[in-house]
Amino acid sequence: MLNDAHCHFFSSQFFRTLGRKVTDLKGDAAAELPSRLGWIPPATDHELADHWIAALDQHGVTRAVLIASVPGDEASVAAAVARHPQRFVGAFMFNPAAPEADTAIERAFQNPHLRMSCLFPAMHGCAIDDPQTDAVFAAAQQHGRAVFVHCGVLSIGVRKKLGLPSPFDLRLGDPLAVAAMAVHYPEVPVVIPHFGAGLLREALMAAAAAPNILLDTSSSNSWIKLHPNLTLRDVYARALDVVGPSRLLFGTDSSFFPRGWQQPIHESHVEVLTALDVDAAAQQQIFGGNFDRVFA
Repeated sequence: MLNDAHCHFFSSQFFRTLGRKVTDLKGDAAAELPSRLGWIPPATDHELADHWIAALDQHGVTRAVLIASVPGDEASVAAAVARHPQRFVGAFMFNPAAPEADTAIERAFQNPHLRMSCLFPAMHGCAIDDPQTDAVFAAAQQHGRAVFVHCGVLSIGVRKKLGLPSPFDLRLGDPLAVAAMAVHYPEVPVVIPHFGAGLLREALMAAAAAPNILLDTSSSNSWIKLHPNLTLRDVYARALDVVGPSRLLFGTDSSFFPRGWQQPIHESHVEVLTALDVDAAAQQQIFGGNFDRVFA
Protein backbone atom coordinates (compact mmCIF):
# COMPACT_ATOMS: atom_id res chain seq x y z
CA MET A 1 0.00 0.00 0.00
CA LEU A 2 1.20 3.48 -0.88
CA ASN A 3 -0.69 6.61 0.18
CA ASP A 4 0.31 10.28 -0.09
CA ALA A 5 -0.65 12.63 2.75
CA HIS A 6 0.32 15.88 1.01
CA CYS A 7 -0.68 16.88 -2.52
CA HIS A 8 -1.89 20.27 -3.75
CA PHE A 9 -4.99 20.61 -5.94
CA PHE A 10 -4.19 23.59 -8.18
CA SER A 11 -7.70 24.15 -9.48
CA SER A 12 -8.98 26.80 -11.88
CA GLN A 13 -10.25 28.73 -8.87
CA PHE A 14 -6.77 28.56 -7.33
CA PHE A 15 -5.28 30.31 -10.36
CA ARG A 16 -8.13 32.82 -10.58
CA THR A 17 -7.53 33.74 -6.94
CA LEU A 18 -3.82 34.25 -7.57
CA GLY A 19 -4.68 36.17 -10.71
CA ARG A 20 -6.31 38.95 -8.70
CA LYS A 21 -2.82 40.02 -7.69
CA VAL A 22 -1.25 39.75 -11.15
CA THR A 23 -1.46 43.15 -12.84
CA ASP A 24 -0.71 42.21 -16.47
CA LEU A 25 -3.25 39.46 -17.08
CA LYS A 26 -4.79 39.51 -20.55
CA GLY A 27 -7.28 36.65 -20.20
CA ASP A 28 -8.58 33.98 -17.86
CA ALA A 29 -6.01 33.40 -15.10
CA ALA A 30 -6.92 29.69 -15.02
CA ALA A 31 -5.47 29.33 -18.51
CA GLU A 32 -2.95 32.17 -18.70
CA LEU A 33 -1.05 31.62 -15.45
CA PRO A 34 -0.38 27.88 -15.96
CA SER A 35 0.77 28.66 -19.50
CA ARG A 36 3.24 31.23 -18.18
CA LEU A 37 4.61 28.61 -15.82
CA GLY A 38 4.81 25.87 -18.45
CA TRP A 39 2.12 23.86 -16.67
CA ILE A 40 -1.00 22.16 -17.98
CA PRO A 41 -4.11 24.29 -17.25
CA PRO A 42 -6.42 22.50 -14.81
CA ALA A 43 -9.71 22.83 -16.78
CA THR A 44 -12.69 21.68 -14.67
CA ASP A 45 -12.42 20.22 -11.17
CA HIS A 46 -13.59 16.84 -12.45
CA GLU A 47 -11.05 16.83 -15.27
CA LEU A 48 -8.25 17.73 -12.88
CA ALA A 49 -9.43 15.01 -10.49
CA ASP A 50 -9.28 12.47 -13.31
CA HIS A 51 -5.80 13.69 -14.22
CA TRP A 52 -4.71 13.07 -10.65
CA ILE A 53 -6.21 9.57 -10.70
CA ALA A 54 -4.23 8.74 -13.83
CA ALA A 55 -1.03 9.95 -12.14
CA LEU A 56 -1.71 7.97 -8.96
CA ASP A 57 -2.52 4.84 -10.97
CA GLN A 58 0.69 5.21 -12.96
CA HIS A 59 2.74 5.09 -9.75
CA GLY A 60 0.67 2.63 -7.74
CA VAL A 61 -0.63 5.18 -5.22
CA THR A 62 -3.85 4.05 -3.56
CA ARG A 63 -5.06 7.24 -1.81
CA ALA A 64 -3.97 10.85 -1.56
CA VAL A 65 -4.80 13.98 0.38
CA LEU A 66 -5.68 16.82 -1.99
CA ILE A 67 -5.26 20.30 -0.51
CA ALA A 68 -7.24 23.28 -1.77
CA SER A 69 -4.33 25.70 -1.75
CA VAL A 70 -5.99 29.10 -1.34
CA PRO A 71 -8.65 29.99 1.24
CA GLY A 72 -12.16 29.78 -0.20
CA ASP A 73 -11.42 26.98 -2.69
CA GLU A 74 -12.99 24.20 -0.63
CA ALA A 75 -15.59 23.46 -3.30
CA SER A 76 -12.96 22.46 -5.87
CA VAL A 77 -11.43 19.75 -3.70
CA ALA A 78 -14.85 18.63 -2.46
CA ALA A 79 -15.88 18.10 -6.10
CA ALA A 80 -12.73 16.04 -6.75
CA VAL A 81 -13.37 13.87 -3.70
CA ALA A 82 -17.02 13.40 -4.62
CA ARG A 83 -15.88 12.13 -8.03
CA HIS A 84 -13.35 9.66 -6.57
CA PRO A 85 -14.29 9.17 -2.90
CA GLN A 86 -12.27 5.98 -2.44
CA ARG A 87 -9.07 7.61 -3.68
CA PHE A 88 -9.02 11.16 -2.33
CA VAL A 89 -9.17 12.83 1.07
CA GLY A 90 -10.18 16.48 0.92
CA ALA A 91 -8.18 19.15 2.74
CA PHE A 92 -8.36 22.92 2.48
CA MET A 93 -6.30 25.97 3.34
CA PHE A 94 -8.17 28.05 5.92
CA ASN A 95 -7.60 31.54 7.28
CA PRO A 96 -8.95 31.77 10.85
CA ALA A 97 -8.64 35.56 10.74
CA ALA A 98 -10.94 35.97 7.73
CA PRO A 99 -14.39 37.55 8.17
CA GLU A 100 -17.04 35.08 9.35
CA ALA A 101 -14.40 32.39 9.81
CA ASP A 102 -16.44 30.58 12.47
CA THR A 103 -19.32 30.10 10.05
CA ALA A 104 -16.97 29.09 7.24
CA ILE A 105 -15.16 26.38 9.23
CA GLU A 106 -18.44 24.94 10.46
CA ARG A 107 -19.78 24.79 6.91
CA ALA A 108 -16.57 23.17 5.62
CA PHE A 109 -16.45 20.50 8.31
CA GLN A 110 -20.08 19.63 7.72
CA ASN A 111 -19.09 18.60 4.18
CA PRO A 112 -18.27 14.87 4.25
CA HIS A 113 -15.69 15.36 1.50
CA LEU A 114 -13.54 17.76 3.56
CA ARG A 115 -11.57 15.98 6.25
CA MET A 116 -8.72 18.33 7.20
CA SER A 117 -8.23 22.07 7.65
CA CYS A 118 -4.78 23.41 6.74
CA LEU A 119 -3.54 26.40 8.74
CA PHE A 120 -0.66 28.63 7.65
CA PRO A 121 -0.09 30.97 10.62
CA ALA A 122 2.87 32.76 9.05
CA MET A 123 0.90 33.48 5.88
CA HIS A 124 -2.33 34.63 7.50
CA GLY A 125 -0.88 36.40 10.52
CA CYS A 126 -3.00 34.46 12.98
CA ALA A 127 -1.15 32.85 15.89
CA ILE A 128 -1.86 29.27 16.91
CA ASP A 129 -2.97 30.38 20.38
CA ASP A 130 -5.36 33.01 18.98
CA PRO A 131 -9.04 32.41 19.88
CA GLN A 132 -9.83 32.36 16.15
CA THR A 133 -7.48 29.43 15.66
CA ASP A 134 -8.86 27.74 18.76
CA ALA A 135 -12.27 27.78 17.06
CA VAL A 136 -10.86 25.68 14.20
CA PHE A 137 -9.58 23.02 16.59
CA ALA A 138 -12.88 23.04 18.51
CA ALA A 139 -14.81 22.51 15.28
CA ALA A 140 -12.41 19.74 14.21
CA GLN A 141 -12.95 17.91 17.49
CA GLN A 142 -16.71 18.29 17.23
CA HIS A 143 -16.84 16.91 13.68
CA GLY A 144 -14.06 14.32 13.89
CA ARG A 145 -11.72 16.16 11.52
CA ALA A 146 -7.96 16.71 11.38
CA VAL A 147 -5.93 19.92 11.46
CA PHE A 148 -2.68 20.53 9.55
CA VAL A 149 -0.43 23.37 10.74
CA HIS A 150 2.46 24.60 8.62
CA CYS A 151 5.43 25.56 10.78
CA GLY A 152 8.96 26.80 10.14
CA VAL A 153 10.16 27.94 6.72
CA LEU A 154 7.35 28.89 4.35
CA SER A 155 8.10 29.40 0.67
CA ILE A 156 5.31 29.16 -1.91
CA GLY A 157 6.95 28.22 -5.19
CA VAL A 158 4.12 29.28 -7.48
CA ARG A 159 3.99 32.74 -5.89
CA LYS A 160 7.73 33.17 -6.40
CA LYS A 161 7.53 32.12 -10.04
CA LEU A 162 4.73 34.62 -10.66
CA GLY A 163 6.59 37.40 -8.86
CA LEU A 164 3.95 37.75 -6.15
CA PRO A 165 5.02 39.08 -2.74
CA SER A 166 5.09 36.75 0.26
CA PRO A 167 5.03 38.92 3.39
CA PHE A 168 5.05 36.01 5.85
CA ASP A 169 5.74 36.26 9.57
CA LEU A 170 7.75 33.10 10.29
CA ARG A 171 7.65 33.80 14.03
CA LEU A 172 4.07 32.53 14.06
CA GLY A 173 5.00 29.06 12.78
CA ASP A 174 6.20 27.59 16.07
CA PRO A 175 5.59 23.85 16.61
CA LEU A 176 5.63 24.37 20.39
CA ALA A 177 2.55 26.56 20.03
CA VAL A 178 0.94 23.74 18.06
CA ALA A 179 1.63 21.37 20.96
CA ALA A 180 0.03 23.80 23.41
CA MET A 181 -3.15 23.70 21.30
CA ALA A 182 -3.04 19.98 20.52
CA VAL A 183 -3.01 18.92 24.16
CA HIS A 184 -6.33 20.73 24.65
CA TYR A 185 -7.89 18.79 21.76
CA PRO A 186 -6.52 15.27 22.21
CA GLU A 187 -9.04 13.68 19.83
CA VAL A 188 -7.93 15.83 16.88
CA PRO A 189 -5.17 14.40 14.66
CA VAL A 190 -2.75 17.30 14.20
CA VAL A 191 -0.32 17.13 11.27
CA ILE A 192 2.90 19.18 11.15
CA PRO A 193 4.25 18.91 7.58
CA HIS A 194 7.83 18.72 6.33
CA PHE A 195 9.15 17.47 9.71
CA GLY A 196 8.60 21.04 10.97
CA ALA A 197 10.26 22.68 7.92
CA GLY A 198 13.47 23.71 9.63
CA LEU A 199 12.22 23.44 13.19
CA LEU A 200 12.86 19.72 13.54
CA ARG A 201 13.87 19.92 17.20
CA GLU A 202 10.78 21.91 18.10
CA ALA A 203 8.53 19.64 16.02
CA LEU A 204 9.87 16.58 17.81
CA MET A 205 9.42 18.30 21.17
CA ALA A 206 5.84 19.12 20.21
CA ALA A 207 5.14 15.55 19.12
CA ALA A 208 6.65 14.21 22.35
CA ALA A 209 4.34 16.49 24.35
CA ALA A 210 1.16 15.79 22.38
CA PRO A 211 0.57 12.20 21.22
CA ASN A 212 -2.05 13.34 18.71
CA ILE A 213 0.60 15.17 16.65
CA LEU A 214 1.89 13.44 13.52
CA LEU A 215 4.70 14.59 11.25
CA ASP A 216 4.40 14.46 7.50
CA THR A 217 7.57 13.75 5.56
CA SER A 218 6.63 15.63 2.42
CA SER A 219 8.59 17.34 -0.32
CA SER A 220 12.30 17.55 -0.96
CA ASN A 221 12.80 18.89 2.59
CA SER A 222 15.08 21.59 1.25
CA TRP A 223 15.05 23.19 4.71
CA ILE A 224 17.73 20.65 5.61
CA LYS A 225 20.34 22.92 4.02
CA LEU A 226 19.77 25.36 6.90
CA HIS A 227 21.27 22.75 9.25
CA PRO A 228 24.96 21.99 8.67
CA ASN A 229 25.74 18.30 8.23
CA LEU A 230 22.07 17.23 8.61
CA THR A 231 20.76 14.69 6.09
CA LEU A 232 17.34 13.21 5.40
CA ARG A 233 18.63 9.99 6.94
CA ASP A 234 19.43 11.90 10.15
CA VAL A 235 15.97 13.48 10.12
CA TYR A 236 14.24 10.13 9.81
CA ALA A 237 16.47 8.57 12.46
CA ARG A 238 15.62 11.28 14.99
CA ALA A 239 11.92 11.23 14.16
CA LEU A 240 11.74 7.45 14.48
CA ASP A 241 13.58 7.62 17.79
CA VAL A 242 11.14 10.19 19.22
CA VAL A 243 7.73 9.28 17.77
CA GLY A 244 8.25 5.91 16.12
CA PRO A 245 6.85 4.81 12.75
CA SER A 246 3.19 5.07 13.84
CA ARG A 247 3.20 8.89 13.76
CA LEU A 248 4.88 9.56 10.43
CA LEU A 249 2.83 10.22 7.29
CA PHE A 250 4.57 9.91 3.96
CA GLY A 251 3.89 12.74 1.53
CA THR A 252 5.40 14.20 -1.62
CA ASP A 253 4.02 17.77 -1.90
CA SER A 254 3.11 16.99 -5.51
CA SER A 255 1.13 19.76 -7.15
CA PHE A 256 1.23 20.59 -10.87
CA PHE A 257 1.22 18.84 -14.22
CA PRO A 258 2.97 17.70 -16.36
CA ARG A 259 5.41 16.94 -13.49
CA GLY A 260 2.62 15.05 -11.73
CA TRP A 261 3.21 12.74 -8.80
CA GLN A 262 6.81 12.98 -7.56
CA GLN A 263 8.11 9.43 -7.77
CA PRO A 264 11.74 10.47 -7.05
CA ILE A 265 10.73 11.66 -3.58
CA HIS A 266 9.17 8.28 -2.83
CA GLU A 267 12.28 6.49 -4.06
CA SER A 268 14.60 8.63 -1.93
CA HIS A 269 12.52 8.03 1.22
CA VAL A 270 12.42 4.28 0.62
CA GLU A 271 16.19 4.34 0.17
CA VAL A 272 16.68 6.20 3.47
CA LEU A 273 14.40 3.91 5.47
CA THR A 274 16.02 0.83 3.99
CA ALA A 275 19.47 2.19 4.89
CA LEU A 276 18.22 2.68 8.45
CA ASP A 277 17.11 -0.98 8.56
CA VAL A 278 13.50 0.03 9.16
CA ASP A 279 11.55 -3.19 8.77
CA ALA A 280 8.77 -3.79 6.27
CA ALA A 281 5.98 -3.48 8.85
CA ALA A 282 7.20 -0.09 10.02
CA GLN A 283 7.66 1.12 6.45
CA GLN A 284 4.11 0.00 5.70
CA GLN A 285 2.87 2.20 8.53
CA ILE A 286 4.73 5.24 7.19
CA PHE A 287 3.82 4.76 3.54
CA GLY A 288 0.22 3.71 3.98
CA GLY A 289 -1.13 2.40 7.25
CA ASN A 290 -0.99 5.59 9.28
CA PHE A 291 -2.80 7.43 6.51
CA ASP A 292 -5.64 4.92 6.58
CA ARG A 293 -5.86 5.14 10.35
CA VAL A 294 -6.06 8.93 10.41
CA PHE A 295 -8.35 9.17 7.37
CA ALA A 296 -10.36 6.01 7.88
